[in-house]
Parts: sequence; structure tokens; C-alpha cells
Amino acid sequence: MISTELQQAILARIKKVAIFDTLQMEVVAFADGYCEISVPRHPNYDGVYDSFHGGILMTIADSVACFAIFTKTGPEQLMTTTDMNIRFLAPCLSAVRAKAQVIKFGKMLCPVSVDLYDEANKHIAVAQVTYMLLQKMPSR
Repeated sequence: MISTELQQAILARIKKVAIFDTLQMEVVAFADGYCEISVPRHPNYDGVYDSFHGGILMTIADSVACFAIFTKTGPEQLMTTTDMNIRFLAPCLSAVRAKAQVIKFGKMLCPVSVDLYDEANKHIAVAQVTYMLLQKMPSR
């Protein structure tokens, strides 16, 4: 379990990220090294086969992985995605629920597993996202 103060700080931080609002993400749960979110399906985010677009599902996996790491670091930690992969198991024709669990909280690298489910609790994708913790913002 994480403190109410940490939960509120994480929520305040992630609500500033445009994609959180754009995709209408909703945080379902926080725990130590864990975050679960729900994202409604909108037809304007469908791929060519009238199901949730795979790229959007990857964005959801990347985002929830970051939120899970924030439960370990606090929301001010600078970090960047170093790599990610996803395996699509079934089309998603409904809202999606994404559950992220930090695999290892390293000094620099934090791999996170993410499982995505549809509204019927069908496992639609599995992803792994690795973040690098940064000491300062890279030059732009």
C-alpha cells in the first residue's frame, strides 16, 4: 500500500500529461510498484480492423508502467522509456484495463510487466516496458 499523500501527488502529476486526458485514462488502483488504469474505447482510436489500435494499446502500456514506477520513486522522478515490447493476444473491442507491476526497481533501470484486459476480462495483450531513471533532464 502507498500513502494517500503519494497517491494524490502521483495523480496531480499524471493529470498534467496530455495523453492522460486525451485517452480519458482513469486510475483504478495504486500499490507499491503497481498501478492499474482503465481506458474507454472510442471508435476514433480504432485500427483498420475496427478494434482498439495496437499503437494506442502500446501507449497505454507505456503510460501505466511509468505510473507504477512513480509509486516507488515519487512523481518528480525524471525517467525515460528505453525499450518496450508488446504481444497482442486478441482484439480489444471494449474499454481496456491495464495492470502494471514493477519487475525490478534498479538504480538505473526499471523493467515493468503490463497485462491488458478487455471488459470481459479477456487477456488481450502482454507488454514489458523498461524505464531508465535520470538524474537530470537531457538537453533538447
